[in-house]
Amino acid sequence: MAAMANSRSAKPNSRTSPSQTAHKIKITLRDSRPPIWRRLEVPSGITLRELHDIIQVAFGWEDYHMWAFESGQNRYGVADRDLGIRSAASKRLSQVAPHTGDRLRYTYDFGDDWEHDILIEDIIKPEPDTAYPRCLTGRRACPPEDCGGIWGYDYLIEILANPHHEEHEDRLEWLGLDSADQFDPAAFDAARANSALSALAAVLVKS
Repeated sequence: MAAMANSRSAKPNSRTSPSQTAHKIKITLRDSRPPIWRRLEVPSGITLRELHDIIQVAFGWEDYHMWAFESGQNRYGVADRDLGIRSAASKRLSQVAPHTGDRLRYTYDFGDDWEHDILIEDIIKPEPDTAYPRCLTGRRACPPEDCGGIWGYDYLIEILANPHHEEHEDRLEWLGLDSADQFDPAAFDAARANSALSALAAVLVKS
């Protein structure tokens, strides 16, 4: 197995362009316990704007809110001079995270502050006849939008698990559920994630 993994590694050098490689990344929702995460392979040459779209789909977010990536002292998202945010469409993943072990921060919803830690696990040679991006694996469901951040989500799960809680029925109604059994925080379906990601594969910019 080690030999197979090494055969796909593509350590960047002066003769390797981002169009010839893919980034293997693990994205973990910060402070989630148990951890909520996705492991993806994405083209190295995608912009951070495109990576935003991929993360939204892979996790199951609805793209309702503002967002930004942080790399060192720089922030990238929808350009906003007052907030010090540069255009994510003008910066590529291979530029801000060119090496295995590099890290980024991705924040979605500046109110709930869903912070995601992105680790570059490897830079590989894409497999022939394989569509990217793709989700290799992951754990646990995406929290519902607007539930109050990670601490609010923990409280929501506590309420849903207790049918005698005074807020139980109100939270079910807010989620549009008939019963708490319809929401499983441990659920994750990689095939469903990849089906959604496949719609992005055809429109990603190839550099």
